[in-house]
Amino acid sequence: MPALALLAAVVVVGIEQTVQVTYGTTGLVGLLLLTIGVKAKSPAVSSVGAVVLALLVSGPAL
Repeated sequence: MPALALLAAVVVVGIEQTVQVTYGTTGLVGLLLLTIGVKAKSPAVSSVGAVVLALLVSGPAL
């Protein structure tokens, strides 16, 4: 079980680093809001995080 938790932590840190490199600080804030909203079971906070990430991803297309 500890190996699974360590693997999950490594994957999460890798995703966070990828988002930060690709989308900067705003992407990291969006991902953080999404994660906090899901863990706290708060639809408002997770929705704000999802909208921030969606705007960053679709920004060049708009």
